[in-house]
Amino acid sequence: MNTLKNTKGEVSPSLQPAKQSSATPSSGDTPQRPVVVAVTGPMAAGKNYICSQMEKQGWASIDADLLVHDAIEIARDKILETFTPYAKENNIIIQRTDGSIDRRALGKLLFAFPELLKLQESIVYPIITKKIDDFISTHEKTIINATVLYKTPGILSKCQKIIFVTAPFLKRLRRARTRDHLPLSQILRRFHAQKNLFKEYKKTGIPVEIVRN
Repeated sequence: MNTLKNTKGEVSPSLQPAKQSSATPSSGDTPQRPVVVAVTGPMAAGKNYICSQMEKQGWASIDADLLVHDAIEIARDKILETFTPYAKENNIIIQRTDGSIDRRALGKLLFAFPELLKLQESIVYPIITKKIDDFISTHEKTIINATVLYKTPGILSKCQKIIFVTAPFLKRLRRARTRDHLPLSQILRRFHAQKNLFKEYKKTGIPVEIVRN
């Protein structure tokens, strides 16, 4: 495992993909496998920044956290049917007056009850997996920006490398409060839920590089 410094916002040359061959493959050649890298790390570590730097080097980036939002809307009826009874029991309103799902309220419910979070994942992860598969198939070099990609082993197995982005606790806390405007208690619950994140990725056997942001 390599540890990389990112003190000036520069992406290490070791994060570059192998150069693609310019030769046209013959009819008998096996098609070249797309280069896929996971960029992960805990909340507010700076994953988006690292991805933006790699995009400047020609990588195509897909944000799994944003795909969660899309998947929630796609599965809206199923999610409302499943979670509204739990929300009512806890005085949480997860549906707005226009019929859409209040993702922040839903997140408050799910992170308070881990068993409900797993239930939601079983609903949205198949949708997310399909979208990521489609994206990878149309790009030569793909970054998957995701916090808990280890929960979708079928997608993670496509990655040749994991870039684990980390930052000091207090720096992450300041970023999260400024960016997300969530109550401190909710941020701390999410931090706690991700405390073993690095161990989960280390278990995969995929090469891991650390970027300290």
